[in-house]
Formats: sequence, structure tokens, C-alpha cells
Amino acid sequence: MSERNSERIHFGTIKEAIEPPNLIEVQLNSYVDFLQKDVPFAKRKNHGLQAVFREVFPIESYDEKAVLDFSHYEIGEPKLTALEAQREGQTYSAPLHVTFQLREEKGTKEEKVYMGEIPLMTPQGTFVINGAERVVVSQLHRSPGIAFESTIHLNGKVLYSFRIIPDRGSWIEVQFDTADLLYIYLDRRKRRRKFLATTFLRALGYGSDEDVIKLFYNIENLKLSEKLDEEKLATKVLTAEVRDGEVTVARAFEPLTLATVRQVMGLGIKEVKVIDISNDDTVVKALRKDPAHDQEEALKDIYRRLRPGDPPTVANARALLKRLFFDPKKYDLGRVGRYKINQKLGIDVDLTERILTDKDFIAAIKYLINLRRGEGTLDDIDHLGSRRVRTVGELLANQCRVGLARTERLVKERMTLFDINVDGMTPQKLVNPKALSAVIRDFFGRSQLSQFMDQTNPLAELTHKRRLSALGPGGLSRDRAGFEVRDVHPSHYGRICPIETPEGPNIGLISSMSTFARINEFGFIETPYRKVTNGRVTDDIDYLTGDKEENYLVAQANAAVDGRGHFTGEKVSVRYRGDFLEVEPSKVHYMDVSPKQLVSVAAGLIPFLEHDDANRALMGSNMQRQGVPLIVSEAPLVGTGLEGKVARDSHAVLIAIDSGKVASVTADQIIVSKDGHVPEHRKKIKTDPEEGLYVYELRKFMRSNAGTCVNQKPIVKRGQHVKKEQIIADGPNTDHGELALGRNVLVAFMPWNGYNFEDAIMISEKVVKEDIYTSIHIDEFEIGARDTKLGPEEITRDIPNVSEEALRNLGPDGVVRVGAEVKPGDILVGKITPKSETELA
Repeated sequence: MSERNSERIHFGTIKEAIEPPNLIEVQLNSYVDFLQKDVPFAKRKNHGLQAVFREVFPIESYDEKAVLDFSHYEIGEPKLTALEAQREGQTYSAPLHVTFQLREEKGTKEEKVYMGEIPLMTPQGTFVINGAERVVVSQLHRSPGIAFESTIHLNGKVLYSFRIIPDRGSWIEVQFDTADLLYIYLDRRKRRRKFLATTFLRALGYGSDEDVIKLFYNIENLKLSEKLDEEKLATKVLTAEVRDGEVTVARAFEPLTLATVRQVMGLGIKEVKVIDISNDDTVVKALRKDPAHDQEEALKDIYRRLRPGDPPTVANARALLKRLFFDPKKYDLGRVGRYKINQKLGIDVDLTERILTDKDFIAAIKYLINLRRGEGTLDDIDHLGSRRVRTVGELLANQCRVGLARTERLVKERMTLFDINVDGMTPQKLVNPKALSAVIRDFFGRSQLSQFMDQTNPLAELTHKRRLSALGPGGLSRDRAGFEVRDVHPSHYGRICPIETPEGPNIGLISSMSTFARINEFGFIETPYRKVTNGRVTDDIDYLTGDKEENYLVAQANAAVDGRGHFTGEKVSVRYRGDFLEVEPSKVHYMDVSPKQLVSVAAGLIPFLEHDDANRALMGSNMQRQGVPLIVSEAPLVGTGLEGKVARDSHAVLIAIDSGKVASVTADQIIVSKDGHVPEHRKKIKTDPEEGLYVYELRKFMRSNAGTCVNQKPIVKRGQHVKKEQIIADGPNTDHGELALGRNVLVAFMPWNGYNFEDAIMISEKVVKEDIYTSIHIDEFEIGARDTKLGPEEITRDIPNVSEEALRNLGPDGVVRVGAEVKPGDILVGKITPKSETELA
């Protein structure tokens, strides 16, 4: 065994402020939060699986006599370990039992119901489904919330609009038209489904004109006189019409003139209620045009447009509006949507309030009106403040919600069937677990985001788990995605790698998280910065999302700093809202933690990346994932410091759980005990943490998903002391606990008789003879013998018209012998199929 010092010497001038986080925590944390497996029932937070059950239950029967409620769920122990499931072609999963309570007139019945199997995540952040390791890729999608936008009409006029995007339910779009009328669209595709914003406000309960006006204007009392200024009068409008019997003397919402004032005074009226429209007349214009004058008319008008052909009644209209926006089962902003709306509009609605409120709608209209006056900001839909990540836990929760909604329908139907025999009704008989287990199985087996893991080497595995995809259900499609959504955005800095992305049609739609990035509780990507106070860089670390960073001046990681943390230059180069500025050190708010925080792990493994052309760096990042494990791995002489982190976090290497002394080392097992003593019956001993005894099983010559060889080799000796978290065995593509994708060979940049023209390379005979670049691949071939109409197919050595030479490797059963050396074109299995005697013409 080669002894070498794997200590890396750091030649960089920049000291890294923090270590990169666990590189697969995005997968692990999400699934732990989703399952809450080890959290006591009473202390479980209302998210993940718990939230899904709480949303669907309680289920009430149609006659409201019986209620099925959810108490708690528990996840049992898996029947097989992940390794056993892989070997046997099974799924690594655990049984899900849910305790339900059935309340009816005669009392309450509580019962535990088996709801099927739920796949468990391995410590490597993968799932074993039918023996194959799979990864659920995180999805980058448009965040729920509110977005203010502007479009330019054909006549050159700028039209402002906003959209309220829920997590689940109907979108609302509010837009100005060319006549400055504010319209609401509930379905953009059907143009007739639009109505005035004031109609919607009336339907919400602000029925009279005065109710609507009070929301946006201050009502003043105007004393009438002949001496009123004509210009000032033009900015005032009446809040209600003035009538003389049947004749209208002055109309509501029309600008006042001296002539109108004289007519009103002629009726003996000395004072009228007016509003000032000098700042904005949007709502007044809408009220003039509004066909409805009270809540009932407004409700009917909305119903007529949404359900043309149905007779409009107030009750139906109210129920429709409630179902569209105010029913938590049909409409859900989500915690994220509520948080984003509060943040944008500056309102303070509780985060648990997940449906639309009047407050939201009124504040949004006020913000839109202010936008026309030049106040407020438009939203950039490609900014990472407007895009969030759906991790594996959230994706699976959405699927479980679909499954439980089907279960709810079945439960209600069964409750109706049990009407006569209420005593025989139990939770077990009401709940059918098939709907839930079917959607879970479907998600892991068929979803576009549940992918067969790229297992060519440890870096390929790790990158696959850190991948972000804009595709998938509810996301974009390749054909419709334009240039803007694929492009690198300033807010990607430190969050999404600008280099690593595919070269084909998916360019920019599939990306990778940056090295130090993490995902916060709302699904937004955060990156760490060192806090700077009064020109001095501190060791305090703050994680900022894309929209929070907008307000700060951030210095580069390579800014010159003295021993006490003060900037040495008179000016410091900083980033601010996508621009690069030079400012005094005292104005700097934050500083990057590392130059590596800009790029992903794959790009961060390239030494001297800053000297590479961006296009070639992209190709290099992608090609490193294609390096197959060699027979002998060799760590690079020049590294970047990430090699050890990648090997450790990808779980390619074996890590000591606790300190101790190596008692025994064989090719497939390492035993570590407190005193280095091997207990008797070593084949039967198991890990016992209390005794300080640990048995580590090594993976030997296993086939990876990519057909490469997974083989772990011990790097400790018997009698050696090991520390906690020390690497005790190397895996594929690792050398003494460091990622080793190639070999340190001598390379010459020179022409050699034209043999290395353009892309061709020359290699020496020594490279071939010494197996320097030889790798082991394990291929699996399957063949089936079926029963046909003419008789059964047969696997046999007796194959007609084939020479004995061609059958030399087959055993008596017709299958190739173990240990036989085969070449391309050799027969591995002999099979004969019955053929009809008369050939069809």
C-alpha cells in the first residue's frame, strides 16, 4: 500500500472564511423535513407529509353525521437495507401507518391504517427504486406571489399590470387598457372573462360608490361659492349625483365647473362631498364605466362573464367567487406566496393566511396606481428573488396531495354506503391506501424530475444531486423557453453557477447550484457573505437571498485586506444591483467568502479557472463528469482544495463513525474497536456503538448505473489508530480520500510528424502496457425464454448451424461459463425458438 502525505499545501493568497456546506444537504434536509420521521407526533411542524394530511382531513360525510379525522402517522423500519434492496432489485422503503379517528353519533373509533410503502432516502441522498439508484432533481420555478410588469401597446403607450400567482388555484391579472381603465382578467385566454376592478371590489363587499372611494381617496366637504377657482374646481369630482326631482343636475365622478356649481347652489345646497383627482383618477374612471352599482349587481355581472349561459343568482355567484379565491382547499398562496405579497406590498398579513384577502387586492391596486406615477419598482421575472426551488420534499408533498384528494372522494362515497350499517363503519374500511401508494410509486418511477442517477464517477453523482431544472411539471418546456430565461442573471452570483450547463437544447434551463449556496425555508437560494462594519471585515456570516442583496454593496473575495481585517486600498471594487462600482471602504456592507462561491463544484475543481475561456470552462466542467474510474486512481498534483470535500460528501469513500483502533482489515471488511482486539466469531459480529465496536462493510466490484465498477479499498492498517470522521477506505475515482479523475502523466505540447494534427493525440506504448488509463466496466445482459404459440423457447447449448468453436465458452446449460474470456461477437447464451414449418411468403 502506498504511503503518502495527502496534506495539501495552500499557495493561494486568499484565506477562505468558511468551509463549503455539506454538498448534498439540499437533498438530505428536504427529505428529513418532509418525513419528520424521528420527531415526536406532538412536536411535528405543519409542513411536508404532516401538512398534506392536515389539509385533506378531517373528511365529513355528505350528511355531516360522520367525520374521519387524522391523528398522526408513523413510519416503520425498512425490511431491507439500501444495499440489500439494490442487490435484490427491490425498493428501499418503509411502511407508512396512519392513525385515524372516526367520530359519529355513537362515539369515536380510533384505528391504525396501513397506507402503503414510502421510499426512504439513503445517506447518499438517493432513492433505491426497483434496485436502481435514482435522484430527484430540484425544480427552479416561478415563485408564487405578486409580480408587477409593464408592456408597450402598439400605439406606444406603456400599460402597467400585476399578476397574483398562487401555489394552487386561479391566477388573477389586473391591467390598464389604452383608455386607462383598470380591468381584471381571470383567464387570459378568454378575453371576455374580464371585468372592471371596481366591479370586483364591490363583489368583495365594498358595495356602494362611497365604500370604493374611501379606499383610495380622502372625501372633502366643499363649500360652494361663485368665487371658486375654475382650475382647482376641474380637479374635484362629486362623490354622488345631485338631483332635482327626476332631473340630474350634476353627475357623480364628473369634474366640477362653475356652471355646475351655480346649478347646485340654485337648489339651495351650500356644501357637497368631493374628492381630489389631481394625483390620479384611475378609480374614478372605472366607477364612471362600472355597470354595477352595488354588491349584488357586481356578483351577478362577474358570474355572467365566468359562466355564460347559466342564470346568474347572488348565491351562486358568491359561491363561485369563494371557490375561486377564498376556499383553502381550492386556492392556496402557500407560505411563500403570502411572504412575497407581504414583502412587496408592505402589508402585515399573518403567514398562516394562505388565501387572498381584501387587503392584498386593495394594496396591489394602490401599488399599481403609484407605478404609473413613477413610484415603486417593476419585477424582473428572471431575478432569483422571483424564482424559487422546489426540492424533493415539496415535489413529493404535491404528489401526496393529489393521492389524498382521490382518497377523500372514495372515503365520502364509502361513508354514504355505510349509512344503514353505521356500526360496521371503521377507518380501516373507509380508507383505501391504493390511491396514495399509486401516486408515490408513479412519482418515483415516471416523473420527469425523478432520474436514473448519473453514476459515472463521484463528481457526476454529486452534480446530479445539486442540479436545478427549469423543466418538468409546472415548469417551462424546451420549445417555449426564450433567451432571457436561459441567460445568466446578476442575481445568480454565488447562487447558480454561470458556467456549468448543458450545451444542447437544454442550455440555461438545467443548471447547478454554486459551491456555497443553500436553500432557505421558503425555497429561495441564499449565498454567504462576510459582514463588513466601518471598513473592517468581520468573521460574521450572513446568508442573503437575491432580492435582499439588492440593497447592499458587496466587495469581491480578492479585495486586499490587512491582518486586522481592514481594506488596504483607498477605494474598493463592489457589486451593486448588477453594476460594478468603486467606493470608500466605510461604505462597503459585505464581502464574498471565497472566489469559489461564484461557481459550482465541477467548475471549482478546475485549477486556474480564471485563465480559461468561458466556453471551454463549460466543456471542461461537463467532461469531468464523464471520467470513468481507473484501475489505479491518482490524485492531481495541482488541485483547488475541493477534491477532499467532493470525495467525502459524495460518500464514495468510507468514513470512520467514531475513533478507535483498527482490529482487522480484509478486502471487504474493516473492524475498528476501542482496544484493537478482534472479538471471536468475526463473521457474526455486528456494530455496537456502546462497546466502541464498528464493523464497516466495503462495496466490492458492484456495478454502477453507468456500468462502471464500484470498488472500495482499505487505506488503513491493522493496529492503526483512527479518528472520528477519518477516511478509512477509498472508493472509485478517489486516492487517499481525494477525488482522482485521471492520472498525472507527462504531456508535451508539440507537433509529432503530423500524427497529432488538430484534435488527434499520441500516447506512448508505456501508457497502454502499464494500464495507466485502463478501466473496468461491468455490463449486464438479459434474455428471456417465452412460451410461444408454437411451443416454448429453450435455452440450450445445442444450436443448429453453429460451429463448436463459436460455442466453446458455453456451459452444458447453454449459458456462458463463469471465468470465460469473451470478445465482441462471442455467444453468451444459446436460445432456440420454435419455427413453423411453412414459411410465410
